[in-house]
Amino acid sequence: MASPHTGSLNQSVELLRVETNLFNLYIQGKPFHPTVESLQLHRTNKKEWVFAGLQVLALSKFLTIENILLYNPDLGQLLEWKTGDQSYPIFFETQSYELVIEKKKDMALSFYHENVYLRQAIKPLGKMIVSGLLNFQNEVGLTDLELQLDQKPIFQLQLEIFPSKIDYKQDYQLILQDVNQQIYNLSFDFLRKTYNLTGLSETRNQSLTEFFTILQHVFNQLIQAVERIKAVPHSRLEQMNRVVESPRVKKAGRENISYLTKRPHLLAQDEKLGFIPIDNGLYYPSHALETKRQVNYDTVENRFVRWVLVRILNKLKELNSRLIDQNRLKDPSLAKRLSYMQTQLQRILKMDFLNVGEMRQLSISLVLQMAPGYKEVYRNYLMLMKGLSIQSDLFRLSMKDLAQLYEYWCFLKIHDLLSRKYELVKQDIIKVNRTGIFVTLDKSQQARMVYRNPINGEIFTLYYNALPKGDHSETLGQKPDNVLTLKKNDSMMEYKYIFDAKYRLNPAYEDTPYYNKYKIPGPEEDDINTMHRYRDAIVYTDKQSLELERSMFGAYVLFPYHNEEQYRDHRFYKSIELINVGGFPFLPNSTKLMEVFLDEIILDSPEKAYERSLRPRGTKEYYRNKLAGKNVLVGSLREVTQLDDALNYGFYHIPLENISDHSLLTQLEYVALYQSRNQFLSRGDVGVNWFGKIVSWKVVRRKEIIERPARRGTEEKLYVKFTIEEWIKRQVPIVPGGRGIYSILYTSKYIFERAHEIAELKLETDKDLIAWREQRRQGAVNVVLDHDQVDLASRVIDVQLKES
Repeated sequence: MASPHTGSLNQSVELLRVETNLFNLYIQGKPFHPTVESLQLHRTNKKEWVFAGLQVLALSKFLTIENILLYNPDLGQLLEWKTGDQSYPIFFETQSYELVIEKKKDMALSFYHENVYLRQAIKPLGKMIVSGLLNFQNEVGLTDLELQLDQKPIFQLQLEIFPSKIDYKQDYQLILQDVNQQIYNLSFDFLRKTYNLTGLSETRNQSLTEFFTILQHVFNQLIQAVERIKAVPHSRLEQMNRVVESPRVKKAGRENISYLTKRPHLLAQDEKLGFIPIDNGLYYPSHALETKRQVNYDTVENRFVRWVLVRILNKLKELNSRLIDQNRLKDPSLAKRLSYMQTQLQRILKMDFLNVGEMRQLSISLVLQMAPGYKEVYRNYLMLMKGLSIQSDLFRLSMKDLAQLYEYWCFLKIHDLLSRKYELVKQDIIKVNRTGIFVTLDKSQQARMVYRNPINGEIFTLYYNALPKGDHSETLGQKPDNVLTLKKNDSMMEYKYIFDAKYRLNPAYEDTPYYNKYKIPGPEEDDINTMHRYRDAIVYTDKQSLELERSMFGAYVLFPYHNEEQYRDHRFYKSIELINVGGFPFLPNSTKLMEVFLDEIILDSPEKAYERSLRPRGTKEYYRNKLAGKNVLVGSLREVTQLDDALNYGFYHIPLENISDHSLLTQLEYVALYQSRNQFLSRGDVGVNWFGKIVSWKVVRRKEIIERPARRGTEEKLYVKFTIEEWIKRQVPIVPGGRGIYSILYTSKYIFERAHEIAELKLETDKDLIAWREQRRQGAVNVVLDHDQVDLASRVIDVQLKES
């Protein structure tokens, strides 16, 4: 493939000319798009142009197409073109093209396009010229330009508009395929969970055989429900009147009065037999109405059952015919199932109670909702018809706005990456009503996907076009495309990240400011600034303190670009690690960086997740001092009675000599009680079960602690007596784990609240804390010390996962 001629990227040339007997049509514009050339899009593996669609049609017998000339980008000139010849990508999104129609005689020729903005752009210029600028914006794919004479179409020109930022044949087609596949998978997952199809294998991609397994499962239930109805079908009593001779009437009702009043010719005068007095004479009727009641099965409910069966039978016939036409009905088992279903439907349609009229409207009565058999028919009909609707391409999308399609795809692709490893608990983009399953994914709608981590049970949620509850902006409204919220164990807060889809790419042309700064293609600077705005503007109001807190921990642009390895050197990728703002290249075959990052933030400990975010200056020093402060004293109990006295009287005492550094007394805020295995094993509550906040403390002689008598010889010994506000029992005790506390141990409230075993209270250095936090995310942790008594240990040897 030849390179574009010098200067041809910016020159406007004649791209297409169509000569007819009534008019000449010209389209002029740039034959190349600079971004397409920079990224080498729309090429084959041999770097040759892909084929483009082009059709020129005369729609009237009065119109004759005389000649067609098309621009060849390889040769850089107009060449004669005929139907069947190769055409090239020369029309691109977001690029303007001048359309000129030169009439050969004065006539009412007008331009039509389904896009009203394009239609309005082409206007008459004098009597013989119709012209204007066409800009297809982000609409790609085939588009029809139509000319009408006296409001009747006479000419159609079909062009293929190519994307300027992604490859048409690879990326665009794969994006469409991905969107359809994800909607398809979500629909089947929804149906499976909604109707509890037990016994079916879990699979991501439904094959035709698997689909008919579901179909047969519901179908058999449907047949059984109709058989149940047959035993006691719903009916109504209908009163019928017929005219018979009077002697044969068995039961005559009051309706005969009105009937005979209108038919006096049926009355005969007879003085002996007459019983109806009229003008001093007696009459009797020769004929009368006989009233009879009979059971009628032609009810709304039975009409609905018949309508359901007929509709399913038609669907099965259509499906069978389609499979035969496509030469896909090769599986004998599949053919047998289809035949069986059709035979069963034809059989039950011959049942007497189904010999009813056509259903004109659907009314969901209590019979359909509650009556045995009928409620099963209604429920299973919904299930079966929804499945058939999915198989018949209910969700086939014909999206032309590529920017909107890219936004939808980003949301669904993030869901796809998450659903591969985590369980989808709830979603609201697939819903059901009486007309079928419908998709709520729309720019004007909100969507939410809830997942569960099967390893640790953590819940996280992916929002589309919505902010999590409670998040808002105090200034201007902010509405990012996708927000991922992570709820981590051992943390009350949620960690939230914005992933905003932007169908924009700066190709970094040489000698441009962007190239001089970054050297390689990447997201637009304006979009990165938008991420800064999202992160800083969206806040959360704390319900207790009513203080505003910034709720977003990171914000990232998702943009269309292929070369992930090259992008690793971009400043906007490196900035993610530094300040948690940046961009990810995101296309069907370029999702690795995004996938790795999602795994990282999901597996992060709460502390590491917090550390990813950019904090005000001085925050690190503030929290280092706070966490380093050993404000919890864990004291060992010598006797069981000591625990009872401490709990009853709200105090704890310890010899002053056990506290080597008396300055620690001023920073202690809590006391916790350690119950050793030797003393408390028989009670079954060893470890740290109780703790309490210190109200006050004082140094006293042992004899002054009257709540607990002193041992002989210790009365004058100095003790520290802590008065406790209230003893609180931990929900989960800190277990010994094979170790103990000889006297007293100091730790921080942060570690105390999170520890599972006594040895974890000894963690002090940043290195040990980081290792402990990360290992805890994966399971139980073993902290290896150089002594069995934790308070006598001098250092932590290792922090490792326990063997399962």
